[in-house]
Amino acid sequence: MRKQSLRANLTGYAFISPFVIGFLVFTFIPILISLYLSFTNYNLFNDPQWVGSFNFKKMFTQDQKYWNSVRVTFIYVFAGVPLRLMFALFVAMLLNTKSRMVGFYRTVYYLPSIIGGSVAVSIMWRNIFNEQGIVNSLLIFLGIPPVAWYGDPNAALGTLIALSVWQFGSSMLIFLAGLKNISPEMYEAASIDGATAPRKFFKITLPLLSPIILFNLIMQTISAFMTFVPAYIISKGEGTPMDGTLLYSLYLFRQAFMFNNMGYAAAMAWVMLIMVGIMTAILFKTSKLWVFYESKGGR
Repeated sequence: MRKQSLRANLTGYAFISPFVIGFLVFTFIPILISLYLSFTNYNLFNDPQWVGSFNFKKMFTQDQKYWNSVRVTFIYVFAGVPLRLMFALFVAMLLNTKSRMVGFYRTVYYLPSIIGGSVAVSIMWRNIFNEQGIVNSLLIFLGIPPVAWYGDPNAALGTLIALSVWQFGSSMLIFLAGLKNISPEMYEAASIDGATAPRKFFKITLPLLSPIILFNLIMQTISAFMTFVPAYIISKGEGTPMDGTLLYSLYLFRQAFMFNNMGYAAAMAWVMLIMVGIMTAILFKTSKLWVFYESKGGR
């Protein structure tokens, strides 16, 4: 029996060993190395020099661009994520109907999420909002003065937020799955009681969908903090104009691969990890106030 048990254990370890080895080599060990590098002065060409907390002190007290990147990133996250989720829920409710073409529509609406973060789509988005782009052409056709989208920091950041909203497909599919799990009998009972459509939405749909909203909110918030490709392509790697599109991840990239400040970039990465962790913890903590779980009989 012991030999059989030992063989079973060894077989199990053999099956999980590729994942364990991959996790140690490509995730855990690099995490420890980046933590060490965050306390050093390192530029890829010389050996790391221990500087203690200097990188963090510089980040918090001397680097104005760092704080600007934090500000821009928080605006991007707090504006883009709610808009994306609201739009995703709106489309999911439209698609939650019986129709022969629903499957086709779902596929079409999901496509932006597959290709939305690519370089090609970012280039296309930059061209759409340039001075001779389709957006300004439409404004001129309507008799509205064209907008210098990439000459105004707020307008440039708005184009990034619009692109993030356009990538609503994954959230929409998750919302649609949640809507399918809501029993039609609840809506029928509410209709018999004379409930209006808005009342059904706020009293039935939102409460029963709140766990899905929490999941989407957390996942999209984390994803928004790590946004890099659109900001890099649209601003051509500079975060222009006037650092209006200098997202945190873009500034981290510039410090690491343009200025060769690998130690400083590692410190920035760890601060980002802490910020995302704090945001996630806040969302989980406050979820007790608004998330409804049927299995627990309420909130």
